[in-house]
Amino acid sequence: MRSKVPDRKNALSIIEAAKLTMDFTLKMEFSEQSATTIVRNIYECFRSLGDALLVNKGINSEDHVLPMREISSLDINSERPISSVENLRRLRHNVNYYGYIPKINEVNDAIAIAKACFYKAYEKIKEGLH
Repeated sequence: MRSKVPDRKNALSIIEAAKLTMDFTLKMEFSEQSATTIVRNIYECFRSLGDALLVNKGINSEDHVLPMREISSLDINSERPISSVENLRRLRHNVNYYGYIPKINEVNDAIAIAKACFYKAYEKIKEGLH
Protein backbone atom coordinates (compact mmCIF):
# COMPACT_ATOMS: atom_id res chain seq x y z
CA MET A 1 0.00 0.00 0.00
CA ARG A 2 1.36 3.37 -1.06
CA SER A 3 0.08 6.84 -0.31
CA LYS A 4 -0.67 9.29 -3.07
CA VAL A 5 -2.71 12.44 -3.53
CA PRO A 6 -6.46 11.86 -3.06
CA ASP A 7 -8.14 12.10 -6.47
CA ARG A 8 -11.93 12.53 -6.43
CA LYS A 9 -12.15 13.00 -10.20
CA ASN A 10 -10.29 9.75 -10.88
CA ALA A 11 -12.46 7.96 -8.31
CA LEU A 12 -15.59 9.16 -10.13
CA SER A 13 -14.18 7.94 -13.46
CA ILE A 14 -13.45 4.54 -11.94
CA ILE A 15 -16.97 4.04 -10.57
CA GLU A 16 -18.56 5.17 -13.84
CA ALA A 17 -16.45 2.70 -15.81
CA ALA A 18 -17.38 -0.05 -13.33
CA LYS A 19 -21.07 0.77 -13.74
CA LEU A 20 -20.84 0.60 -17.54
CA THR A 21 -19.12 -2.78 -17.32
CA MET A 22 -21.67 -4.08 -14.81
CA ASP A 23 -24.59 -2.88 -16.95
CA PHE A 24 -23.12 -4.74 -19.94
CA THR A 25 -22.26 -7.87 -17.95
CA LEU A 26 -25.74 -8.23 -16.49
CA LYS A 27 -27.18 -8.10 -20.02
CA MET A 28 -24.93 -10.92 -21.25
CA GLU A 29 -26.62 -14.15 -22.11
CA PHE A 30 -25.57 -16.83 -19.66
CA SER A 31 -23.96 -19.93 -21.14
CA GLU A 32 -21.13 -22.27 -20.25
CA GLN A 33 -18.91 -20.16 -22.51
CA SER A 34 -19.86 -16.85 -20.86
CA ALA A 35 -19.72 -18.12 -17.25
CA THR A 36 -16.09 -17.20 -16.54
CA THR A 37 -16.46 -13.79 -18.20
CA ILE A 38 -19.55 -12.99 -16.16
CA VAL A 39 -17.89 -13.99 -12.88
CA ARG A 40 -14.68 -12.09 -13.68
CA ASN A 41 -16.51 -8.96 -14.76
CA ILE A 42 -18.76 -8.88 -11.72
CA TYR A 43 -15.79 -9.31 -9.43
CA GLU A 44 -13.75 -6.65 -11.25
CA CYS A 45 -16.62 -4.17 -11.03
CA PHE A 46 -16.79 -4.56 -7.25
CA ARG A 47 -13.00 -4.35 -7.01
CA SER A 48 -13.10 -1.15 -9.04
CA LEU A 49 -15.56 0.37 -6.58
CA GLY A 50 -13.12 -0.49 -3.79
CA ASP A 51 -10.27 1.02 -5.78
CA ALA A 52 -12.27 4.21 -6.21
CA LEU A 53 -12.76 4.46 -2.45
CA LEU A 54 -9.03 4.06 -1.94
CA VAL A 55 -8.09 6.52 -4.71
CA ASN A 56 -10.39 9.06 -3.10
CA LYS A 57 -8.49 8.55 0.18
CA GLY A 58 -5.12 8.81 -1.53
CA ILE A 59 -4.24 5.13 -1.15
CA ASN A 60 -2.80 2.99 -3.93
CA SER A 61 -3.42 -0.69 -3.26
CA GLU A 62 -1.02 -3.27 -4.62
CA ASP A 63 -3.41 -6.23 -4.40
CA HIS A 64 -7.12 -7.02 -4.47
CA VAL A 65 -7.59 -7.61 -0.77
CA LEU A 66 -7.73 -3.97 0.36
CA PRO A 67 -10.24 -2.81 -2.29
CA MET A 68 -12.52 -5.73 -1.46
CA ARG A 69 -12.21 -4.92 2.25
CA GLU A 70 -13.26 -1.34 1.47
CA ILE A 71 -16.36 -2.59 -0.32
CA SER A 72 -17.16 -5.09 2.43
CA SER A 73 -17.07 -2.32 5.02
CA LEU A 74 -19.73 -0.20 3.30
CA ASP A 75 -22.95 0.26 5.23
CA ILE A 76 -25.65 -0.49 2.69
CA ASN A 77 -29.05 -2.04 3.12
CA SER A 78 -29.55 -4.86 0.63
CA GLU A 79 -31.03 -8.32 0.29
CA ARG A 80 -27.54 -9.79 0.47
CA PRO A 81 -24.81 -8.68 2.85
CA ILE A 82 -22.17 -6.63 1.07
CA SER A 83 -19.57 -8.90 2.66
CA SER A 84 -20.71 -11.62 0.24
CA VAL A 85 -18.39 -10.00 -2.32
CA GLU A 86 -15.65 -11.97 -0.59
CA ASN A 87 -17.23 -15.10 -2.12
CA LEU A 88 -16.69 -13.52 -5.53
CA ARG A 89 -13.02 -12.95 -4.78
CA ARG A 90 -12.45 -16.63 -3.99
CA LEU A 91 -14.47 -17.79 -7.02
CA ARG A 92 -12.61 -15.45 -9.38
CA HIS A 93 -9.28 -16.58 -7.91
CA ASN A 94 -10.15 -20.20 -8.71
CA VAL A 95 -11.25 -19.23 -12.21
CA ASN A 96 -8.12 -17.20 -12.96
CA TYR A 97 -5.46 -19.36 -11.34
CA TYR A 98 -6.81 -22.90 -11.42
CA GLY A 99 -8.84 -22.97 -14.63
CA TYR A 100 -12.02 -23.53 -12.68
CA ILE A 101 -15.24 -23.28 -14.70
CA PRO A 102 -18.03 -21.83 -12.53
CA LYS A 103 -21.14 -23.91 -12.11
CA ILE A 104 -24.56 -22.53 -13.02
CA ASN A 105 -25.49 -21.95 -9.38
CA GLU A 106 -22.21 -20.06 -8.77
CA VAL A 107 -22.80 -17.76 -11.72
CA ASN A 108 -26.39 -17.21 -10.61
CA ASP A 109 -25.13 -16.38 -7.13
CA ALA A 110 -22.60 -13.89 -8.52
CA ILE A 111 -25.37 -12.26 -10.54
CA ALA A 112 -27.63 -12.16 -7.47
CA ILE A 113 -24.88 -10.50 -5.40
CA ALA A 114 -24.33 -7.95 -8.17
CA LYS A 115 -28.03 -7.14 -8.48
CA ALA A 116 -28.49 -6.89 -4.72
CA CYS A 117 -25.37 -4.93 -3.84
CA PHE A 118 -23.52 -3.33 -6.75
CA TYR A 119 -25.84 -0.46 -7.61
CA LYS A 120 -26.46 0.38 -3.97
CA ALA A 121 -22.71 0.45 -3.32
CA TYR A 122 -22.20 2.51 -6.50
CA GLU A 123 -24.79 5.09 -5.39
CA LYS A 124 -23.36 5.31 -1.87
CA ILE A 125 -19.84 5.82 -3.18
CA LYS A 126 -20.97 8.34 -5.79
CA GLU A 127 -22.81 10.30 -3.07
CA GLY A 128 -19.64 10.43 -1.00
CA LEU A 129 -17.61 11.70 -3.93
CA HIS A 130 -19.82 14.71 -4.68
